[in-house]
Amino acid sequence: MTDLDHLIQLLAKLPGLGPRSARRAALFLLKRRESLMQPLAAAMAETAQRVRACSICGNLDTAEPCSLCRDATRDAGLICVVEDIADLWAIERTGAYAGRYHVLGGALSALEGLGPEELHIDALLRRCGEGSVREVILAMNATVEGQTTAHYITDRLAGTGVQVSRLAHGVPVGGELDYLDEGTLSAALAARQVLKRPAT
Repeated sequence: MTDLDHLIQLLAKLPGLGPRSARRAALFLLKRRESLMQPLAAAMAETAQRVRACSICGNLDTAEPCSLCRDATRDAGLICVVEDIADLWAIERTGAYAGRYHVLGGALSALEGLGPEELHIDALLRRCGEGSVREVILAMNATVEGQTTAHYITDRLAGTGVQVSRLAHGVPVGGELDYLDEGTLSAALAARQVLKRPAT
């Protein structure tokens, strides 16, 4: 196997890149060897060396603890629990949340062999047991595994005095009912909010 074949095989392992896209990406990089390929290789090597998972929340950062956990302006009594770091980044992009996070590292899945021991659930329970946490927001994906994980964590936090909430599910902003699946519509109906109560 040539070096080029090896590069293409590695690129093909990236999400969204198949063998054909990997070949195009490899050629693109080789044509821009000095302006793109070499700086990219250096950045990847440095990132692999310096970036680590935060020992408190699981976020990726070069500092320990991460910048989010060190930020004194964030509400330490509020923990948003996510399955993956990509979910944390998605919530951060909204700019609508100013609490702390906890990354589980996945969701409970018998098929993938992911039980409570493989996820960072015990670390979450320890954080909640320290006394400063008043609310845990479960921001799980709307999948069977995500909902199973949310129920499991809710059960484990019962009796701790910590309030447990979850993200609302239902009709997205700008969404048309005709294009939504039955599960989304059912969740929207179940989580409906009262706009006006009848006069008494």
